[in-house]
This record gives sequence, C-alpha cells and structure tokens, in this order.
Amino acid sequence: MTVKYFCMVMRINIDCSGCYRKVKRVLLDVPELEIHLLEKKQTRVIVGGRFIPQDVAIMIRKKTNRRVEILDIQEFSEDKDAELMEDHKSMTNNNNWTLLATHQHQIETCLV
Repeated sequence: MTVKYFCMVMRINIDCSGCYRKVKRVLLDVPELEIHLLEKKQTRVIVGGRFIPQDVAIMIRKKTNRRVEILDIQEFSEDKDAELMEDHKSMTNNNNWTLLATHQHQIETCLV
C-alpha cells in the first residue's frame, strides 16, 4: 500500500498551555508529518505529510490522552506530490523564510 500526501484537520481539546505543549511535542515526534499548525483558540490542529490519516490520529490520541476528532482529510494528487517534492529540493538551497512561505501555502491549500 502506497502512502500518499494528505492534509488532515483535527479537533483536539486544548484547554491550557500545558495541553498545547503536550500536543506540540507529540506532533514534533511523529516523523511522517512534514507540516503542522496548532490553532489554540479554535482547538484545531492541521497536519500535512505522507502518512495514513487514521494511524496518525490514533497515535496522537494514545500519546496525548486527548480525544481526537478528524474534521477533514484531503488527499493531494501525484502531480501535486511531484511539484511539492521539487519545491522542497529547491528550498534546501534557499533560506528559512522561503521555506516558511511554502509551508504557509500548503496549509492554506489544505484549508480551502
């Protein structure tokens, strides 16, 4: 089974800064995730990368001991994957600001 590029929006109850740190630490420990965004006020977490969405949600649930509700899953096409990989290869030579702008664009496409 091939793992495709997914963008997943989840709702995780983030009450305090401790919960925020716990969720952030777990997201940083998952190697399959290329990008992540935590929205504390809306209690939403957006992740993107090459992973199986259900497996990542279960892993976050187990490690944080918080309820995880999947709101949306978007699968990107193979053509888009090839473009993203080329962008990442070209970004390795550029500075971090350009890389940040690329991740911002990927997150915005996920929200649309």
